[in-house]
Parts: sequence; C-alpha cells; structure tokens
Amino acid sequence: MSDSQIAALRTLPAGEYSFDDLRVGDAYETSGVTVTEAHVVGFAGLSGDLFDVHMDDEFARAQGFPGRIAHGLLGLSLADGLKTRSPVRLLGVATLNWNWSFRAPILIGDRIHVRISIKAKRETRKAERGIATLEMKILNQRGDVTQEGETQLLMSRRG
Repeated sequence: MSDSQIAALRTLPAGEYSFDDLRVGDAYETSGVTVTEAHVVGFAGLSGDLFDVHMDDEFARAQGFPGRIAHGLLGLSLADGLKTRSPVRLLGVATLNWNWSFRAPILIGDRIHVRISIKAKRETRKAERGIATLEMKILNQRGDVTQEGETQLLMSRRG
C-alpha cells in the first residue's frame, strides 16, 4: 500500500454513513458483549442445535476444550448484532451474503467485539443503492481472532 493510500485510511467516528460516505479502507470497532450461558442455551433452543460440545461440559472437555463452547453461528449472529447497534451506523438495506471462517472457539464468559473495515464498494443498477463489502473479525478479550470473513451489504445512497 502506498503512503497516500495509508493516509486515506480512516477510523470512522460515530454517525450515519451511506454508501457514498464510505471509502475503501475505512474501519471501526464495535462495542463488546460477554457471551453467557443464557446466550448458548437460548441459541440452542432457537436453532435446535443441541450438539454436546455446546451443552455438555464433560463432552467438551473430552474434545480438548476448557468447557462448553458457543455455537459458531451464535458468534456470527452476535457479530452482526454488534455491527447493527454500533454508534457507527451503516445505512444498510439488506445483507446479501456471508463468506465466513470459524478460527477459534468462543467460550462462555468470553467478551467479544468486532473489527470492521470497508474492503470494496460497487454501484448497482439502481441509482439509490450500492453494495459495500465489509471485512469483519470477531476478537475476544485477549485479542484473538475467533471468527472472520466478509459480507456484502446493500446500502442506501445519499441524494
């Protein structure tokens, strides 16, 4: 990356951002949330995913984990929620897709937050909309990346 490209990167302050307000390289971090037993049990009930690694400490420890782990999709869901309720408010219309990797377990008691950057932008056939590709990383309280990937967000344009 050139010096002028690095200088163009910015950390977004709180506010509303349309497609036109964003630049490739813009970034921000969300607030955090502590993953609780209630999250895991509630997600298991909602999703029907009662797999033992989420519900049985003894089984999870036998698999090499320190205890039960959160569902991968729970982590992704919490990340999307943190993005949506962030003081940096992207004027999204709809999420179009996810390309996601699960890197490390999220444990009950972990505090996670999300680092988001604008990876790409493209216009659509509709003049009032654009698509931003967001790169997202879920980090725990130790700064370990537990999940990461990209999502495309259909966004409103100004004007």
